[in-house]
Amino acid sequence: MLATDTLPRTITSRTAEYIAREDAVGAHNYHPLDLVIQHASGAWVTDVEGRRYLDCLAAYSAVNQGHCHPRLVHALTQQAARVTLTSRAFRNTELAGFCEALATYTQQEMVLPMNTGAEAVETAIKAARRWGYRVKGIPRDRAEIIVFDGNFHGRTTTIVGFSAEDGYRADFGPFTPGFVRVPFGDVDAVRAAMTNNTCAVLIEPIQCEAGVRIPPAGFLQDLAALCRAHDVLLIADEIQTGLGRTALSGGMYPVSAVVGRRDVLGLFDPGSHGSTFGGNPLGCAVAREALAVLQDERLAERADTLGAWWLATLREALRHPAIVEIRGRGLMLALELGEPARR
Repeated sequence: MLATDTLPRTITSRTAEYIAREDAVGAHNYHPLDLVIQHASGAWVTDVEGRRYLDCLAAYSAVNQGHCHPRLVHALTQQAARVTLTSRAFRNTELAGFCEALATYTQQEMVLPMNTGAEAVETAIKAARRWGYRVKGIPRDRAEIIVFDGNFHGRTTTIVGFSAEDGYRADFGPFTPGFVRVPFGDVDAVRAAMTNNTCAVLIEPIQCEAGVRIPPAGFLQDLAALCRAHDVLLIADEIQTGLGRTALSGGMYPVSAVVGRRDVLGLFDPGSHGSTFGGNPLGCAVAREALAVLQDERLAERADTLGAWWLATLREALRHPAIVEIRGRGLMLALELGEPARR
């Protein structure tokens, strides 16, 4: 959301013109605020009327390095002047450095670059299924992946098929089989759902769109131990929570990646998976600089410190019967409104 003391109460002419033009020819798959952003810098955005707002949404964490971070702008423009896209039929100078930097930072063995969050999740699903068949020995086309109530992993037809949100599923079936949904934060439910055909558990370490739902203490450790005991892969969807909730490209360019063990990602062979733009030199150059900014400016550590202060401040300042709960981790915070007597 955009935090400000003076959100516009009336739509002025310039704003109305942009809205009318967009609504006339653009598909209505979003319902945004009636603000038309023209400029952005750091944590601030400015609309076409010249009004300035503190951006507390940060494009679902995609610009947590700050809008138009100068180092990222420099990396983007410098690389754009050299080469932006090469088919993966060729190699390029930027891919190796990006993969090395991300593998080192995440302490994983292999990197498979993609573009969007949903693409990364789809890639992880394919990797888990192939591992299940080729390594675990699951019978062909019988692999199962355990997911959680309240999940949000993207909007492809495969992913919405195991969503609990009716609005995401309506009129998009039939859906891909092979997914079992259990309550979030319930390790016993996961244990009960596991079979010999289970190849993976897919989870958001903190559920984002569901309302910043944080699992019980110790749940993720118990889940990891359970997966190891049953020879099941654990897939953490950190599109919105990873890297201190700081996206791979700082909002400059669509970049995502799947990182993991060599015995899993190494099962992909030429032609089994791909992406026209995945691993392109422009995206790799920007993403590598975004990782450097994350480390140099200690963004994860700052989020941890500032988040604890902000959460404590909100809990102290916002005492009202209509506020059921204030919860969060780092700078990911949510207020839940309701009627406490009915809960």
